[in-house]
Amino acid sequence: MSHPSHVSLKDFSLTSDRAVAQAFWMLTLALLTAVGAQIEIPHVPVPFTLQTFFVLLAGGVLGKRNGFISMSLYLFLGVVGFPVFSSGGFGLAKLLGPTGGYLLSFPVAAFLIGYGISLRRSVPWTALWMFMGLFVIFCFGTLQLALVTGLSQSDALSSGFLIFSWWDLTKLVAATAIVSEFRRRSQKVG
Repeated sequence: MSHPSHVSLKDFSLTSDRAVAQAFWMLTLALLTAVGAQIEIPHVPVPFTLQTFFVLLAGGVLGKRNGFISMSLYLFLGVVGFPVFSSGGFGLAKLLGPTGGYLLSFPVAAFLIGYGISLRRSVPWTALWMFMGLFVIFCFGTLQLALVTGLSQSDALSSGFLIFSWWDLTKLVAATAIVSEFRRRSQKVG
């Protein structure tokens, strides 16, 4: 009679090849993104939240495929009725509304970050690809904001992109440091 193999904490590390561990971390980052959406500073038309911080981490630590899946899962949870978007929002209408472009870009940004970091794993390279991910989020978001609200491109750029520069630069620096430290520690273990 065979005995089940011993399962250790290493089997659930972010770098585990086990499907269960990968699914756990994809779900965890999706749920952290939902929590980040609830940590907000109200601002019209787009609130300040921590969502993009977790998008950066998803791409940076999960990689392109799993980061994309994690952020797609986040959107799916919101569409089916879980209150995972800012201010407890949910539903397809949220994705079609003024802030939907930001949300819809999350899987694309996570994929791009994961792809870019896989090419070269230095700290400056990580920061560059996270910057590119944020740029994609704000391009999609600003475009949809202008289309849905009727704001001019310059007003949408000002109220939906430029105003977040300092906030997202802070998140980018923190996420770069976390991903770099995670990578350093996982190389020591592996």
